[in-house]
Amino acid sequence: MTGYGRARQMLHSRDITVELRSVNHRYLDVNVKAPRMYGFLEEAVKTAVSQMIARGKVDIFITIDASASDDVKISLNRKLLENYLELLHEMRDAYHMQDDVSVMAASRLPDVFTTEKQEADADELTADVLQVLQAAGADFCEMRAREGEKMKEDVLSREQTILRYVTEIEKRSPQAVAEYRAKLTARMNEVLADTTIDPQRILAEAAIYADRTAVDEESVRLRSHMHQLEIMAAEEKPIGRKLDFLVQEMNREANTIGSKANDMEMAQIVVDIKAEIEKIREQIQNIE
Repeated sequence: MTGYGRARQMLHSRDITVELRSVNHRYLDVNVKAPRMYGFLEEAVKTAVSQMIARGKVDIFITIDASASDDVKISLNRKLLENYLELLHEMRDAYHMQDDVSVMAASRLPDVFTTEKQEADADELTADVLQVLQAAGADFCEMRAREGEKMKEDVLSREQTILRYVTEIEKRSPQAVAEYRAKLTARMNEVLADTTIDPQRILAEAAIYADRTAVDEESVRLRSHMHQLEIMAAEEKPIGRKLDFLVQEMNREANTIGSKANDMEMAQIVVDIKAEIEKIREQIQNIE
């Protein structure tokens, strides 16, 4: 299921932004993109995402601006400064120069001050990033929930359409047997002409045809699958993979009905059923 979420917070003088983007995928595939120096965040972020999302290709973008933090430390290179002063005093005495060395002048000497970036506290930063991730995840899940409701409406609408088609098949099946019996009688009358036809023979042939083309079991199972679909749609947990299997079973029953039904009208209804099942299958690829 596609989705997007974003959150930004200032925590411990760090400006942290987390973005989540997902597209459809059969399984959960999480890709974390963060500055190299914060590579230790990846495992914790993936674990947190797996608790929020069950299926999808998820890209997570993490940016951290620590310019306002106190991670940078400036130190005085005392040894170097003492060497500088010693040489300056030596130069003053040797060349009878004015002693104008001041603090500001000494501070401009190369490498007198050293800048050192302190390593961030990994545990503290991880906790901060996960906090922002949770906020982004809430936005992300809300968007996916809205999309999921629309998909649910569409799938259940198609389920009702399939049930109407199944009802038509159940009505048509005995009619097809009766029509076959009438055609068989007419054909035998035509072929045998004046010969007396045994009604029991006609009934036996019609019974064999009825047994061979009976789709009662398949229609019952198909209705059962529709009922399971409604139950799954009402659940709050991930159902995508279970729906994949259920749709396969629905398609199997429709194919069996199509192969049994030696009737043009029923064959067309089966085509319509399979078209609706395929549309459901396409939709559930987007469902977690």
